Amino acid sequence: MLSRKGIIPEEYVLTRLAEDPTEPRYRARERRARFVSKKGNCNVAHKNIREQGRFLQDVFTTLVDLKWPHTLLIFTMSFLCSWLLFAMIWWLIAFAHGDLAPGEGATVPCVTSIHSFSSAFLFSIEVQVTIGFGGRMVTEECPLAILILIVQNIVGLMINAIMLGCIFMKTSQAHRRAETLIFSKHAVIALRHGRLCFMLRVGDLRKSMIISATIHMQVVRKTTSPEGEVVPLHQVDIPMENGVGGNSIFLVAPLIIYHIIDANSPLYDLAPSDLHHHQDLEIIVILEGVVETTGITTQARTSYLADEILWGQRFVPIVAEEDGHYAVDYSKFGNTIKVPTPLCTAHQLDEDRSLLDALTLASARGPLRKRSVAVAKAKPRFSISPDSLS
Repeated sequence: MLSRKGIIPEEYVLTRLAEDPTEPRYRARERRARFVSKKGNCNVAHKNIREQGRFLQDVFTTLVDLKWPHTLLIFTMSFLCSWLLFAMIWWLIAFAHGDLAPGEGATVPCVTSIHSFSSAFLFSIEVQVTIGFGGRMVTEECPLAILILIVQNIVGLMINAIMLGCIFMKTSQAHRRAETLIFSKHAVIALRHGRLCFMLRVGDLRKSMIISATIHMQVVRKTTSPEGEVVPLHQVDIPMENGVGGNSIFLVAPLIIYHIIDANSPLYDLAPSDLHHHQDLEIIVILEGVVETTGITTQARTSYLADEILWGQRFVPIVAEEDGHYAVDYSKFGNTIKVPTPLCTAHQLDEDRSLLDALTLASARGPLRKRSVAVAKAKPRFSISPDSLS
């Protein structure tokens, strides 16, 4: 009907009707696979591992690395299986001693009040978890029963130590503390002290500090050696500055970490036109430190692809002094503003410093022009002459 009224061309209507409705209309743009996700997870799938027995050599770490449903299942089955195993042993002892048939066996049983497997199971639980309701007890009639009592207590203590330690380590893992260490969503490249710098912002949401915090950056890209060897994940360290020198940072407030792009930088030939989602470039940021409250070493990671790097922008200030203390506005943590930046590589800027001089001159003229216009607009529409006052 729309095509008859001339609102939509006829050929467009026929084309839309001829399409297959099962096919998706929109396709996500293809981009380079991340080596490290924004949350810090490594995007690596381990396949065809033939030596699976190596994981059993470190059982405790394997249990800690398991998912919570699997850990809770093993936690429950370890106690249940041990109770059932020793319940069977106690039942066999009572059966061999004739305690299951009242009046036919010895006058003094090995364990009092055991008449079936259910009572043996209840006694096994009482022994291992040291409840001791008082209705069942081991007598001195059977030395084997005393030995089994000692063995079950030792096995119960070992299971408690391993499983409770595993639960404690899972609840206090270091990456839980890293959830409150945040990075800016985008990185920026702008001028600082007359040099092009790669900058990002890092902060800590908790009041408890990260002691001896250090930060490292690496560039990961696909390279080919002169011999023709293809290295899919070639890692190159990036020297960085944090305002105080060295890699150690005092993360009491959000900091801007920057890297000066010089001749030794792997970003020396990076141009604004290279910052697109097809560019083979990923910058990994790793923050390490010791948690002040627990003393556990933690590590937070993130990465920036080429299209997540903003050229010619700078982070806005978020720290202000209010009522005798410094306040941090985290709502502006990732906000940036545009600043005058040459649209060339750091290599080209080092070869031709006149690009920087022209940019400085242009940025200096901008406010003067705006000021002159503002003055012109503020010019009064009328004046009072001295003659009019007479």
